[in-house]
Amino acid sequence: MFGKKHSNVIGTIITIIILILLVILTNIDIKNLSYAESLTSSIIRPVQNGFAMLKNKVTGNKQFFTDLDTLRKENEELTKENSELETKLRELEIIKAENTTLQEYMSLTDKYKDFKTIPANVIDRDVSNYSSTLLLNVGKDDGVKENMTVIADKGLVGHVISVTNNTAKVQVIVDSSSSVSALISTSNESIICKGSVENDSTLKATYIDTSAELLTGDSVVTSGLGGIYPKGITIGTIKQVVDKSNITDRYAIVETSVDFSKLYTVLVINN
Repeated sequence: MFGKKHSNVIGTIITIIILILLVILTNIDIKNLSYAESLTSSIIRPVQNGFAMLKNKVTGNKQFFTDLDTLRKENEELTKENSELETKLRELEIIKAENTTLQEYMSLTDKYKDFKTIPANVIDRDVSNYSSTLLLNVGKDDGVKENMTVIADKGLVGHVISVTNNTAKVQVIVDSSSSVSALISTSNESIICKGSVENDSTLKATYIDTSAELLTGDSVVTSGLGGIYPKGITIGTIKQVVDKSNITDRYAIVETSVDFSKLYTVLVINN
């Protein structure tokens, strides 16, 4: 509207100037006509050119602001679409994570179908030089009690040491105060696997019979003794055998099957 008004004003001014010049020309002698034409040309054309430039500039600015407004609207629409796509992506990621968790539970349940279990998620962990524990999102209301065994897809995790109505605290087998009665599956030799202050992914196997032959790569499983852990649950594999001058002092390093730093889904055995 601003550009249109200016265009009308410019047109009116040009018309007035032309009428004035026509009046002047009608009072000029024919002899002086060529001079009048030259005068008209020298006066009117610059004015016409100036107004034409002004008009084009005003019209151009109008178009510029129109384009700017269009771009602004398009940007707002694109921003809205992008926000909607991000929301959908987050929803898909949540669904994917839930689906992965359900698949893990199904795999665990199928693998340990001989046990009655309670599925749980790890919601917190406490790892230090003195202890290594996990906090689960299940408790008394779900049927969880102290000393229940906790397992993962790869094997033994630990056992419940305390419970509330909605949570359970688990001491994992790499805890420095943990001790698990175990068997070397290939030779059926009894050993005791203990945690260490390092709280890494290894255990120290001690109380090895002097006649027992230990080999790197041998599997280690729970023996079922001790009243906490059922028999036959995977603990790990022998990583190294450390011989001593006194054979009764020799021990082995057992690498756990479970990666505790990446543990999120577990089962609590309640039978």
